Formats: sequence, C-alpha cells, structure tokens
Amino acid sequence: MAVAKEPLRIWCNFPFYDDLERELRDRTAPHRLTLVDSSVAAPAPDEPAPQIVLGQPDVDYLLSHDQRWVEITSAGYTAYDRGDLRDSFRKRGVLLTNTSSVFDEACAQHLLAMIFALARELPRCLDNQRGAREWLHDETRRGRRFLLGGETAILYGYGAIARRLVPLLRPLGMELIGVRRNPQGDEGIRVVRPSEADELLAEADHVIDILPASDATGRFFDAPRFTRCKRGARFYNIGRGTTVSQDALVDALRSGQLEAAYLDVTDPEPLPPEHSLWDTPHCYITPHIAGTHDREQAQLLDHFLANLAAFSSAAPLIDRVI
Repeated sequence: MAVAKEPLRIWCNFPFYDDLERELRDRTAPHRLTLVDSSVAAPAPDEPAPQIVLGQPDVDYLLSHDQRWVEITSAGYTAYDRGDLRDSFRKRGVLLTNTSSVFDEACAQHLLAMIFALARELPRCLDNQRGAREWLHDETRRGRRFLLGGETAILYGYGAIARRLVPLLRPLGMELIGVRRNPQGDEGIRVVRPSEADELLAEADHVIDILPASDATGRFFDAPRFTRCKRGARFYNIGRGTTVSQDALVDALRSGQLEAAYLDVTDPEPLPPEHSLWDTPHCYITPHIAGTHDREQAQLLDHFLANLAAFSSAAPLIDRVI
C-alpha cells in the first residue's frame, strides 16, 4: 500500500454529534472531508469518487467505484460479507475495516449483566415489584438462584466479544468452552469446532450465542440443538437474531428444556408487539443495545483517526476485515 502524500477525499455518512463532527473536520485536515446525512447511502453521481469511505455505505456503490479503504461504523458487517465484494476488494487492493474493538467491551459487560441477573433471579423480583408487590421471601429463597463458580458456559463465536468476556467470567470459577470454525490453540481456554460442540451442550449451564449472521449460522440454534442442551440451561443471544429459530426457542422455554433466555437480538427487528417471545415465560429481551455506551461516538472517531494515520503511513489497520 502506497503512503498517502496528497490530500485524500473522505466521504462519511455516520451521524457524529456536532462537537465530534467539528473534531473530525479539524483532525482530518488537510484531507477533503464530505459529511452527509445518514440517510444518504452513497456519494452523488457528479461527485469525485472518494478514496476513503466511513460509515454505512451502499454495497453496489462500493462495487462500481474506486476507493482505497472503507471503514464500517459497526462491529457487524453482514451486508458487506459478500463474495463479489470480497473478490472485488482483493483484486483492486481495497481495504475494509470494521469497528469491533469499539463495541466488544460494552457487549461483554452486557452479557455479564445478563448472566448475573438470571443467577440472582433479578427479573423475577422486578416483575413482582411492577406487579403484585408481594413480599415473596420464602418463595424466592426456594427459587433458582445459584453461584456461578463451577458452572459451565459454552461460547459460540470466539471473536472479540468472547475474548473480552472470558477474563470477566474466569475469576468467578466458571468452566469456559469456546466454539469457532478454526481453533488456533492460543485462545487461553478450551476451544472446539462446531461439530464437536454438540456433544458438550449437555454439560453447559450457560449457552452463549455470539455468532454473526451468515449462510452457515442461519437458524443454527434450532429444535434439535436445543434438545441437546442440558435441561434447565440458560440461553443468551448477543450475536444475531437470525442464528436462532424463534419458534424452537419458545418451545424450549415453555417445555422447561431451557430455564431462561436473555436476548439482545431477535428476528425480526424490531420485534412486533404481538410476537410470542414477548409473552414467553422466562424470556427477557433488550432492544439490540448491548454494544451501545456513552463513549461510543468518541471511540468511533478515535478508531477512524488512528486508522487514518496508519493508512497514511502504510501501517497495519485496526480491525481489518479485508
């Protein structure tokens, strides 16, 4: 990759706050920055093609125009995980980065909160406070609160979020198993391939879905896979809603095969008010907010600026996908 010597054209459709937008303008000078509304998916036809694209650009535009580097302002890049785009980018030497390192800490902490909440039966107590307001001391003491030490968690999708979650869970004394297509041997915990993981589901107290959306992961957690789970296990999904058969999940919860489920993602999104997941016992839902946090936009800005400096000096980029 050649070192950038002339000012570059940068196009961005990410809606930075006003103060961060000013900072982006200041810190990208002398490059030529074009900022547009997030509803605009691509540069105008009469604009010179930018060398750098930041935000959530239109895929067809990327296929038909020359750019040198694209940074996606999200951890997920399903829309860009296409064979034609990969082939085109590799052939033309275009770089693609996502911003997964901006979101991994928040997602890991969100998962930790989910696990703690179910371990201490907090949703049940909150439901009672908002409803009958009964002093359920004896009933709650006989409930299913438990200590996490000695429990087994299996993590499907051993990427940035799982790697951050492991050091948060390990001090609790949990047995941790990772699942990824190609174990590297340096993960620090036991890691197996998906074909091996099915046999381990019967041992897992916590099944954590951090899988991305792809052809291989569509409805990955289906009725047969839930049947293999340890009866009374807890299921968590912070990956993508399309990786789960929602009907099979409802059945597993209603039958008691699963003790509880905590979902940050669903299929579809938004989840319609009449969807059966809302009324399924022991199913708890947050509206796809696990990765959000108060420093998100500032960190996205810093991520891009760090990569811009690296790009300009032909250094390796952070969170490179292609």
